[in-house]
Amino acid sequence: MPLDQYVYFALSSERTTAQEMTGLLGIQPDETKVRGSRIVQPAIPVCHRWKVVCREPGLRVDEQIAHVLDRLRPHTDRIASLARRLGEEPGAGRAATLQVVRYFREADEPSKDSQLRAEEEPNLFGWHLDQEILDFLAATGALLDIDEYDLTG
Repeated sequence: MPLDQYVYFALSSERTTAQEMTGLLGIQPDETKVRGSRIVQPAIPVCHRWKVVCREPGLRVDEQIAHVLDRLRPHTDRIASLARRLGEEPGAGRAATLQVVRYFREADEPSKDSQLRAEEEPNLFGWHLDQEILDFLAATGALLDIDEYDLTG
């Protein structure tokens, strides 16, 4: 069964912009996002999000997480401090999230080429969280959110 997946670590806030988060952390994000309110006038941002992402295909989830955390781990104290600050904003929930997103797809019509590729592809279904990952999540107060989508039939 074909599988597409990616992971990201995000900091979110209703009040602190992603640009401000970048300045406080000294780390450039891979992506930023501003989600607006449902009210058109005045348009008030509901969520600013700062993200470090790994979308590299062919890696298990734990390997993708390792790529993200390799970038973030040297800055754990600053990330943890900012996550606490963002979490104390009025109406804030958890400010830090390690997100795993997986899409299970229908297999294409088998052909000789696709069968060869399937045999060479790594098994992406098994993954684990090692102690270093758990320590980072605990230090930053991040929640782990896993979304899996079945796109088959």
